Amino acid sequence: FLKKKPQGEILESNVVIGHDWCQDAGIYEFTMGATGDKVKGRYSFVYVFEDGQWKISHHHSSVMPEPILGAAPKPPTASTPAEKKVEDVKMDASKEKSPAVPK
Repeated sequence: FLKKKPQGEILESNVVIGHDWCQDAGIYEFTMGATGDKVKGRYSFVYVFEDGQWKISHHHSSVMPEPILGAAPKPPTASTPAEKKVEDVKMDASKEKSPAVPK
């Protein structure tokens, strides 16, 4: 990772401050200086004020999955073939007679 000479930029940051602690979670993007490739990721940091200085007590970072997975499929509409088939089945079923139920 470091061989690619990454430069990071915070795109979104949500900070929560407490007594002797602070949390920062958001989205950052790295531009690889060696290739120009861009990678977005989620991050979280928790800092604690300990022995007169701020220290990182927790850090997590992960690549955003969205570019890998792609966009979610669009839900079917009444004009899609799948929806028309469902309507055809409903019409055909309404024409059939129900079997007699024994008494």
